[in-house]
Amino acid sequence: MDIEVEVRSFVSKEKYEELLKFFKKEGHFINEDYQETYYFNSVEDLRIQRNNFFSKIWLKKGKIHDDYREEIEIKFHKDDFEKLERLFKALGYDIEIKWFRTRHTFKWDDIDIMLDYTKGYNYIIELEKMSDETGKEKALQLLKEKLKILDIKETPKEVFNEAYENYRKNWKELTKD
Repeated sequence: MDIEVEVRSFVSKEKYEELLKFFKKEGHFINEDYQETYYFNSVEDLRIQRNNFFSKIWLKKGKIHDDYREEIEIKFHKDDFEKLERLFKALGYDIEIKWFRTRHTFKWDDIDIMLDYTKGYNYIIELEKMSDETGKEKALQLLKEKLKILDIKETPKEVFNEAYENYRKNWKELTKD
């Protein structure tokens, strides 16, 4: 099960707060996390992240915002983040984007629910299920049905791609305090 199947949508701050209340009642709270993620200028989607629990390197194959992508993840001690950054810089990779996100994670009907606020980007709900190659379409349909139950329209990929490109070009300005 190494295929990440996901649907996501931008939501308003009000809907985000409504969803937090809903999942605290109807779902199983997993954790609240602060994440700092660096995307590198590589052919594949290569990232490092430091969060409240650990640091990690991970690679997502395919294109950003695809419905499903193979994911490879390696976890490290939280304090190793700077070493990971130095390693990738020494290998010739430059940091393309930095993301600063607060994430609330829940389990709901065997689905991972992430409610995110990313500085300079916006509020997002993400529904995720891991699958194998044969089950990925069925998992995607399930996630889309759950989004409808929550009365949320899936944000079109073009909107996410446009928002991503805007953030990529302007993240330094958008994340200033």
